[in-house]
Amino acid sequence: MAERVVGRSVVVTGASRGLGLASAAHLHRRGWTVVAAVRSPDAARERLRAATGARDGDPRLVAVRLDLDDPASIAAGARAIGEAVGAPDAVVHNAGLAGVGATEEMPPAVWDQIFSTNVFGPVRLTQALLPEMRAAGRGRIVVVSSEGGVRGMPVIGAYSAAKGALERWAEALSHEVAPFGIGVTILVAGTFRTDILELTQTWADPAGPYAAHHAGLDRASRWILRAARPPERFAPAVARALDERAPFARHAVGPDARAMLLASRLLPARAFQAVAARAMRLPRPGTLRDDPARLAPVTPRADDDGRSAG
Repeated sequence: MAERVVGRSVVVTGASRGLGLASAAHLHRRGWTVVAAVRSPDAARERLRAATGARDGDPRLVAVRLDLDDPASIAAGARAIGEAVGAPDAVVHNAGLAGVGATEEMPPAVWDQIFSTNVFGPVRLTQALLPEMRAAGRGRIVVVSSEGGVRGMPVIGAYSAAKGALERWAEALSHEVAPFGIGVTILVAGTFRTDILELTQTWADPAGPYAAHHAGLDRASRWILRAARPPERFAPAVARALDERAPFARHAVGPDARAMLLASRLLPARAFQAVAARAMRLPRPGTLRDDPARLAPVTPRADDDGRSAG
């Protein structure tokens, strides 16, 4: 086993932008040794230096290459993490991939990629890191979920399903690792101003059968995004999660996420569905049965390589 650095160490996936960058910078300022597990280590290292003021060669700032879609990259990344810090004191599964499109509109390959990045990648990385964490008899695993993981959300069904699966896995994992001194925390993130809002690809057909859904959600999302908070407001919640001692915990981060969790707990499924549909300005049940749009074919927009043109 590699010699560990002095102080606590944390692995943060997706630490090159958004919530991951803000969280990694916040933890570094609090004295953690941060291992940024990213696709482009050099770029992530420079962004983290700029965000933290860390000097070149700071031993508490490490970047390793990690592509959650590539099992070989995950294995190599886990080895690099072990060489840098030994058994990490914490792992923050933050990296994620989203996509917009109704179930009919979303290509199967995109479903595969969203699940690979959001579910299978974190599982594989955890499998690779757990032996040393278990041997050390300590550690915290933090899973960053979203409101879409609380209840199924229309036209982001793949992302919503992946986040829901991630949460159920984290719950199961907590029972498995608690006897070895390892805890698990789920953070349900609300709406924050991050690159994912601009970089999310879309397969929505604005003239297809689900045009009314997309139009309603576009109107609702503009109102929601005005209340989005900076990612730096998310980072302290990660720091608090890493200090937890309970075998399992689940917290909402942001007022909209707290409202979502509360409504999900208090409202029966039928009532929640009705309230959510109204808030998202979806067509009322049955209203499109006689609409000519119901006969239109679904023609996802794609560029030359079959990916979203949006």
